[in-house]
Amino acid sequence: MFKELIFGIVGGLGLFIYGIWEMSEGLHKASGEKMRKILYNFTGSPLRGVSVGAGITSLIQSSSATTVMVVGFVNAGLMTLTQAMGVIFGANIGTTITAQLIAFKLTDYALPIIGLGMLTIFIAKKRTHKYIGEFLMGFGILFLGLNILTTVVKPLGQYPQFNNIFITFSRNPFLGILAGIIVTAIFQSSSVTTGMVLGLAMANLIDLKAAIPLVLGCDIGTCVTALIASIGTNISAKRAAAAHIMFNIIGVIIFLPFLGFFQNLVGYTSLNLPRQIANANTLFKIINTIIFLPLIPLFSRLLTKIIPGEEEEEIEYLPKYLERHLLNTPPIAIESAIKETVRTLGLTQRMVSTAMNSFINNDSKSLEKITRQEEAVDSLREAITNYLVELMQRELSAEESKKIPSLIHAINDVERIGDHAENLRDLAQQKIDNRMPFSSMAMEELKNMFEDTNKMIACSVKALELNSVNEAKLVLEQECQINTLRDRLKDNHVKRLEEGKCQVLSGVVFLDMISNLEKIGDHLNNVAQAVIEGLQ
Repeated sequence: MFKELIFGIVGGLGLFIYGIWEMSEGLHKASGEKMRKILYNFTGSPLRGVSVGAGITSLIQSSSATTVMVVGFVNAGLMTLTQAMGVIFGANIGTTITAQLIAFKLTDYALPIIGLGMLTIFIAKKRTHKYIGEFLMGFGILFLGLNILTTVVKPLGQYPQFNNIFITFSRNPFLGILAGIIVTAIFQSSSVTTGMVLGLAMANLIDLKAAIPLVLGCDIGTCVTALIASIGTNISAKRAAAAHIMFNIIGVIIFLPFLGFFQNLVGYTSLNLPRQIANANTLFKIINTIIFLPLIPLFSRLLTKIIPGEEEEEIEYLPKYLERHLLNTPPIAIESAIKETVRTLGLTQRMVSTAMNSFINNDSKSLEKITRQEEAVDSLREAITNYLVELMQRELSAEESKKIPSLIHAINDVERIGDHAENLRDLAQQKIDNRMPFSSMAMEELKNMFEDTNKMIACSVKALELNSVNEAKLVLEQECQINTLRDRLKDNHVKRLEEGKCQVLSGVVFLDMISNLEKIGDHLNNVAQAVIEGLQ
C-alpha cells in the first residue's frame, strides 16, 4: 500500500508538472515573440498593462514567465516601473486560468487529447502547428497526472492523521498559507500547487476552508521566481520584482481578517468544490488588482523609498514624434521625421561617449547598455524610414519631394554611427578583458580624437535641429580635421611601435579605435551634406 502510494504520488505529480510545463512551452513557443511585442507596445497605461498581463499569462500559462519577461524589459529600459506593475497585476489574474481548466475534470479525455497532440506534432508541417500539438499533449498529460494523483491519494481519507493535517489548516490559516508558500517556492509554479489542492478536493480530502489558505500561500510562493530573476539587475528591475512580492503579500494580509466572509462568497459561485477553489483563486487576484490599481503611483513612490537609488536611463525604442495623422500635412510630417532623426543621433552620441569612457576608464559595466541602445537606434531608423516612405505616397510639392530622400539617407548614416559605436564597445571590452597596456601618449591621442568627434556630433545635431547650413559647413570642416588627425595618429603609432613603446596587440586595437572614430566622421559628413543639399 505504502509503496503504491509513493510511486503513484511521485509519478502522478511528475506527469502533472511535466504537463503544465509542456503546455506552457508549446504556447510560449507558438506566440512568444508576438507576446513580447504586445507586452512592449501595448502597456502605455496601468489598466492596459493589466489587460495585456492577464491576456498573455492566460495564453502562456505562467505568471512567473510573464513577470520574468517584465523584469527583463524594465532592466533593459524598455518599460517603466508604473507600466511593469500593471502587467504584473494582470499576470496574477491570467495565471488562474490553469486552475479553472483543471476544475473542468477532463481526466476521462486525457488519453485522447495526448494522442491528438502527438498526431499534430507528427503530421504538422508548420512550426506553429507543431507547437500547438505540444500544447495539446501537455494539456492531456496534465490531466493524466492529475487522475493518477487523485486516484492514489483517495484512500488516505481513511486515516485520521492525514485528515487532521487539513483540519489544522482550517483552524489555523497561517499554517495553510505557510504550506502553500513552501510547496510553491519548491516547484516555482503556483499552478502546480493549486493543481495539487484541486486534486485533493477531487478526492474529497480537503474542504474549501482548508483550501483557501493554501491557495493564498501559493500566490506568495510564486514570487520566488521573480526574486531570482531580479538578481544582478538594475534598480528599476529590482523594484518591479518587489512590486510583485508586495502585491501578493499585502493582498493576503488584507484578506486574512475576511477569510470567513470570502469563503461564504466563494461558496455561492458554484456547488462544485474544485470549481469553488478555482474561483477563490481568481476572485482573490481580481479583488487584489481592483484595490491596488488606483494606488500604483503611490505604490511606485513607496518602492522608490524601500529600494533607493537612481534609475537607469529609459531607452525609448518607439518614436516620439511620428504621428500618423500628420502624414496628411507633409511639411509638419517632415519636421516630425527630422525631430526623430535628431533624437536618434543624440542616442548614438551617448553610445559613442559610453564606449569611449569605458575604454578610457576600464569600466565594463557601462558597456552592456550600448547593445540595447543600438537595438533602439535600429528600431527608430526602421520607423523613420517607413514613415517617410509612406509620406512619399501623398501629394507633395517639389521641395517636399526633394527633402524625403535626403532624410532617408541621413537616418541611414545615423544608424551606421550606432554600428561604429558598437565596434568601439567591442574594442573597449577587448582592452578590458585582456588588460591591454596603452601608453599615456596613445590614451591622450584617443581622448583628443574622441573630443573632436563628439564636437562634430554636437554640430550635426544642431545642423539638423535648426536646419542650419552654417552648422553643417562647420561639420564638413571638422571632418577634414578628423581625417588629418587620423593620419597623424597613425604616424605617431608607427613611431612608438618602432621605438618599442607600444605592444602589437594594443597597437591593433588603437588603429581600430581611430578608424571607427574617423568613419563616424564620414557619416556625420553625409548628414551635413543632406542638410546643405536636400533639406533647404
